[in-house]
Amino acid sequence: MPKPILISGIQPTGRLHLGNYLGALRNFVELQNSGKYQCLFFVADLHSLTAADFDAAKKQEEILGVARAYLAAGVDPKKSSVFVQSHIAESSELAWVFNTLAPVGELERMTQYKDKSAGRESVNVGLLTYPLLMAADILLYDAAVVPVGEDQLQHLELTRTLARKFNNRFGDTFVEPQPLMTKTPRVMSLTDPSKKMSKSLPEGCLFLDDSPADVKKKIMRAVTDSDSKVTFDPVQKAGVSNLLLIYEALSGKSVASLEKKYAGKGYGQFKADLADLAVVALAPFRELKPKTSNLKAALAAGDRKAKKLASAKMKDAKKKLGLL
Repeated sequence: MPKPILISGIQPTGRLHLGNYLGALRNFVELQNSGKYQCLFFVADLHSLTAADFDAAKKQEEILGVARAYLAAGVDPKKSSVFVQSHIAESSELAWVFNTLAPVGELERMTQYKDKSAGRESVNVGLLTYPLLMAADILLYDAAVVPVGEDQLQHLELTRTLARKFNNRFGDTFVEPQPLMTKTPRVMSLTDPSKKMSKSLPEGCLFLDDSPADVKKKIMRAVTDSDSKVTFDPVQKAGVSNLLLIYEALSGKSVASLEKKYAGKGYGQFKADLADLAVVALAPFRELKPKTSNLKAALAAGDRKAKKLASAKMKDAKKKLGLL
């Protein structure tokens, strides 16, 4: 019996950072190596075009950058398929079909759309229809499982609704995917722990390809407080708590054990040890950079696998829709 298909993707919108690694890349490798799934991981380049500040001149290198990060993290093209979203035209084609099935009001209720459009006089339509392209990316491949965090559950539920609506109206076609909840550490900025780690705050962001010197400098300068106790208190000690969560995620040691380890030692030793740990954890992204030719060969192989699945599914859907 074939293994269930699992699918996920990352947008190429600049340099990837520690949040991308802990929130997605590391989970992808664990899921791949579990042997439970047929894994499909794609570079969500079409989704990235919804960003108001996207730079067309940098886009190709950003796409290759995400693909490099997949491989450097441990995604193995022999075990998983890695492909580029825009290379599969059926994704956009199916998204249009879902445009004809989804009520505008339902899209306007999506939390991410409301957050990203709040206070802006004009937003691109792609922000509104983003969940429909996401649904197409999932349903085209008969994905049974989608790893998601809490913030993507609403979009996945819409995907399930669209699959059900299409199946009820036109005949059984799409698999309703199940969420695979992943433990995603909420990584906050090193300079402003009230905000998520983001490329928009580069000084507080640990980029995957940062030099060891930059990693150490950023961690040693990370915001703490006037106290010197390494204790977890997200309200009173947000900066220290953020560093503890990062340490826990990178080391596998519990926050409680780290509090005991650094009792009475102060922030200096704590930060220095965390910096050394982060330098080692991010080493593959600095050192294991596949040649562009090898990278493109891996993507071409993944494209072929994805294209085969998508073409068959889209052909079936068009037949059910009465299209020639």
